[in-house]
Amino acid sequence: MFFEFGKRTYVMGILNVTPDSFSDGGMFMHAEAACERAGVILAEGADIIDIGAESSRPGYQSISAEEEWKRMEPVLLGLDAAVREKVSVDTCKAIVAEKALGAGVGMINDIWGLQGDNRMAAVVGASDAYLVAMHNQDDTDYGQDIIESMKFFFDKTINSARRAGIREEKLILDPGIGFGKNAAQNLEVLRRLNELGTLGFPLLLGASRKRFIGHVLDAAVDDRYEGTLAASVIGIQQGADILRVHDVAGNVKVAKIADAIYRR
Repeated sequence: MFFEFGKRTYVMGILNVTPDSFSDGGMFMHAEAACERAGVILAEGADIIDIGAESSRPGYQSISAEEEWKRMEPVLLGLDAAVREKVSVDTCKAIVAEKALGAGVGMINDIWGLQGDNRMAAVVGASDAYLVAMHNQDDTDYGQDIIESMKFFFDKTINSARRAGIREEKLILDPGIGFGKNAAQNLEVLRRLNELGTLGFPLLLGASRKRFIGHVLDAAVDDRYEGTLAASVIGIQQGADILRVHDVAGNVKVAKIADAIYRR
């Protein structure tokens, strides 16, 4: 897995092997169906496949690391080694990340930005994998400007990554749209995304089908396609380097147009 950030926008396709994810929960629980879906995601133009085995939707029920790996392992083993290198494993548990890295995946996507499991930084640091570190918190109460608060969070993440030996060119920051933020806050973060670029790291945007889009459009999860595309284009204009999306083909197309405009 290799990126040349700044030259173009990369697309990460979402593949949830869970029964309860907010959009595609239960659709790809069986390894055969999940591996077939991975092939479709790549064929549609995705650069990365983000596989999650534990839902992180609002109100989700946490599962054990054993159960998470039980769901994840057969999917990873069902993929060719070359495909596994393009896989990001969405987990906040160090033991699951460690096993996934041992299976040859190229990226770990931690929704708690190294501030959940205190072993996560060391596990990723022992590999040469990329790390997506997401901003998150348990509530929507920010005692100061939201971007400044997020920068404070990311300063901790960046310091943890450095101490663990994670190379700076392997670290990607995610503002955590939909996590610890209400609809108005999500819109503000997206509008001001470029301010996080001053931290000096690539940015991943995960706005696909999120609740704030439904709030604006009064639309159900399956009717948020156009809203997602709009958020993707605005994200690119504001400095996003990776789009994490459900609908790969459409986002690949809008990214090409946005890149032609903004990344001349």
